[in-house]
Amino acid sequence: MTRDTRPGDNFYTSHYMWDTFAVGVAVSAMRNSQNRDGENEFAEMEYMNITVVTSNEPLGISDSSNPFFYHREVPRFNLTKGGVHSGHVQTGLRDPLCFGENGKGRCEDGYTKEVSGAEAVLVLVATRAKPNPDRNSTLDRAFYKNFLDVLNDPQQSGRFNFTTQFPHYKEVLYRPDFGTKGLGKPVVFDMDMSVGDFLALFYLLKAPVEEINVKGIIVSPTGWANAATIDIVYDFLHMMGRDDIPVGLGDVFAMNQSDPVFSAVGDCKYLKAIPHGSGGLLDSDTLYGLARDLPRSPRRYTAENSVKYGAPRDTDHPELRQPLALEIWESIVRTLDPGSKITILTNGPLTSLAKIIQNENNISSVIREVYVVGGHISHGKTDKGNVPNIDLNDYTELNMFLDPLAAKTVFESSLDITLIPLGVQRRVSSFPEILERLRKMNTTPEALFAQRLLSRLYHLKETHRRYQHTDTFLGEILGAVVLAGNFSKLDPTFRVKPIKVLAEGVESEHGRTVIDEKQGRLVKIVEKVDLGAYYDLFTEQLRSKEQSAVIGSFDEQRRNWSVPLNLTKGFH
Repeated sequence: MTRDTRPGDNFYTSHYMWDTFAVGVAVSAMRNSQNRDGENEFAEMEYMNITVVTSNEPLGISDSSNPFFYHREVPRFNLTKGGVHSGHVQTGLRDPLCFGENGKGRCEDGYTKEVSGAEAVLVLVATRAKPNPDRNSTLDRAFYKNFLDVLNDPQQSGRFNFTTQFPHYKEVLYRPDFGTKGLGKPVVFDMDMSVGDFLALFYLLKAPVEEINVKGIIVSPTGWANAATIDIVYDFLHMMGRDDIPVGLGDVFAMNQSDPVFSAVGDCKYLKAIPHGSGGLLDSDTLYGLARDLPRSPRRYTAENSVKYGAPRDTDHPELRQPLALEIWESIVRTLDPGSKITILTNGPLTSLAKIIQNENNISSVIREVYVVGGHISHGKTDKGNVPNIDLNDYTELNMFLDPLAAKTVFESSLDITLIPLGVQRRVSSFPEILERLRKMNTTPEALFAQRLLSRLYHLKETHRRYQHTDTFLGEILGAVVLAGNFSKLDPTFRVKPIKVLAEGVESEHGRTVIDEKQGRLVKIVEKVDLGAYYDLFTEQLRSKEQSAVIGSFDEQRRNWSVPLNLTKGFH
């Protein structure tokens, strides 16, 4: 895997096992603790005075980049002005101070450096890997030989891999047979893998296919979860018997945030708003611990793995590459029936939709309408948005903030947009209301899973300060319910207003949605719905036996893999 993703043709002479070597040194030193000064089998050791550099030359300057010194009479941590920590702090990937005339980088933020004086710490350092004492071996380091010996040692060896643990494991894909049913309007769901998005996906997949025909899913990693969490989307689709639905991965960085020279890296200027811990990226990556209970789909996230798609070399299985958002979009457009147009529901940042708009010459000929779950129309100083961790950005909704330039691009396009803003989402965000209904009707695997997930969120919200925002996920279901169009029960109120999204100037205004009579574009805004009907529509849809889960959980799957599989079971 490392070889296939590593650039250059000299992998076998240039690749080093940094982490495994460090573990080997540590284990050897602990096993030989009677030796002095950390002596071990694999590395030569030396005491050195070092520090981790946090700034760059010229030292002692007073610019706003260095929080240890800027506007401080006394530097933090008793650091020394003119010392190794008192220079300019790199402000971005393309900070001009960090590049010399020849284009070579000269910043040292994060380097470990040998220094003298009060800023130095005496540390025992592994300075050189010891050579292999066996001169006849092709392995030139002592650690390499030991590493292979340990892996091949039969003592304490692994007992199972996936297929030996489950002797009757089979990779089965479930694809629905809708027979002679006339399929409804084609829908593409653009999600960012928050909890609300998965519940909305349940709702779309349960809607009658004669009304809603989910043609594809686009996942935006600029939102609540990292790119590899796309596996949970595959597992959801597998559970619901919809392995036929393609899933495309969007850009990891917001628009204009990836490095212009090396697009694999970029700036997290907006993504920094999402917490890494409580209720943020880590929880979303595991679906609050419940992802392991979902059936495991044979489809998994796979990075670029052929030269054609940007990998350094071709692999044995280039067909396993994860499809990208634009590729899925283009495939869906090509296979549309004559005269058909696509309806898009966006539940996250608008990164992928903005790229689609830029890629299509006549976007209105392909897209019928767009439902945008996001944006906040503030009605006063106390009516604030929901962007966490960013000072002074009080009136912006998070989806708009996570990629404001993309939002600006979408709202300035010619698309027919219906906005489901934060205000109406907040009105339908009552855990007790929805949980009471789910407890009475958890008769399907999807209803049971939704109840477990929402119960966990409610418990966290009630008991932990850092989870106070979790009720916002309930409002994210509203876009799917409005799109499904049961207006006789939902009784929505719409207003048409000229909307503009701010994406320039100070960061505290980025992503803010304002009414602008001169420069705004007319957008249909959902202002009110029948609350009881909203909860009823969602929970009754999940209770329905129609288009229900084909396989309910990983436990059910594991039981199937423990006995010979009836190959006709489960297909529909």
